[in-house]
Amino acid sequence: MSVSLSDIRAAARRIAGGVIVSPCAESIPLSEITGARIACKLDNMQRTGSFKERGARNALLQLPAAAKKRGVIAASAGNHALGLAYHGRLLGIPVTVVMPDYAPLIKITTCQRLGANVIVNGADFTAARRLAEDLVETRELTYIHGFDDPAIIAGQGTLGLEILRQVPDADAIVCPVGGGGLIAGLAIAVKSLRPRVKVIGVESACTGNFAAALRAGRPVNVPRHPTLADGLATLTVGRNAFALARRNVDQVVSVSEDAISLAILRMLELEKTVVEGAAATPLAAMMSGRLPALRGKKVVLVVGGGNIDPAILSRVIEKGLVSDGRLTRFTALISDRPGGLAVLCRVIADAGASIKDIAHDRAFSGPDVSAVHAVCTVETRDRAHIAALHRALKKHGFPLVMRK
Repeated sequence: MSVSLSDIRAAARRIAGGVIVSPCAESIPLSEITGARIACKLDNMQRTGSFKERGARNALLQLPAAAKKRGVIAASAGNHALGLAYHGRLLGIPVTVVMPDYAPLIKITTCQRLGANVIVNGADFTAARRLAEDLVETRELTYIHGFDDPAIIAGQGTLGLEILRQVPDADAIVCPVGGGGLIAGLAIAVKSLRPRVKVIGVESACTGNFAAALRAGRPVNVPRHPTLADGLATLTVGRNAFALARRNVDQVVSVSEDAISLAILRMLELEKTVVEGAAATPLAAMMSGRLPALRGKKVVLVVGGGNIDPAILSRVIEKGLVSDGRLTRFTALISDRPGGLAVLCRVIADAGASIKDIAHDRAFSGPDVSAVHAVCTVETRDRAHIAALHRALKKHGFPLVMRK
């Protein structure tokens, strides 16, 4: 089944007024750290926090009257469900969503708040979809696929039209890839109007749906692994999406979980923008050197969603600080007599570091009952600062045991 530029333009007219034209401003700080001229397409600023609203509204508006009355159903890890729930409520269309067990709590509760009937069931997306398809039969609902329905793909393609208007001199667009609906629609729009613009997909190393399909020449199932980019963990790329995207996508790269974590932190610190793991993958690719050919080029990063669980965000920030060399932990052997801890603290302070947490470990500190392990979590500037701190500690006679 095909999707054309005219389908995407029709979708843009159809959803106008119901979905915002998200900003796509240049980012000076991200440009400085990547060596490219970076602009961010901030679709995390949509009402439900992701680009998925585009396809959801486009698909809902094209349903026959009888189908609108009966309602729709979908399996989704979150953002597609949110888009359907919100626009279903606006359009008076009942929405049921089946979410896998790993769906972030914030996405589940937000879907419920938006009025959707939420069923949390299934160890993965495939299991959730099986249940949704069973309910299609028993309740006579219309199934709307989150990344492979042509109306969804056309709706997501409107993001590409907006980018070309907002950044007419773009050399490349870097886009997350999960099920493939977004990059398929975006690539059709971009390549139809400006073929010279590179369209590059980014996956988590823990997902890899599109790369696996390219190797096999067709969509294949990829085992699910835990990932910060839960929005990309669809197990497979869509058949329609893959057929459309493979002709128009110039390159696909993968990024590590550490790179995603650090990219989330950089977006928060430098752009003052909260993003989920999937939305951080384009910046992760730029920061980790996966796209060296884009240095000096005008590059648009598709920031597709901001629905990250606050508890996860807190852990991601800490992991990002560790990866960045701004938070470190070590164990120092110190005297358990009065003044032993004070000397250690003085050395750390003189090195310009800040103690965030310190604990004594007497039981496992060795045979010397007059010595104790001090387990220290310390804030530092960077990895060079950590190295300088370690040298200072060793110079003052504190043997170190590194802990991750």
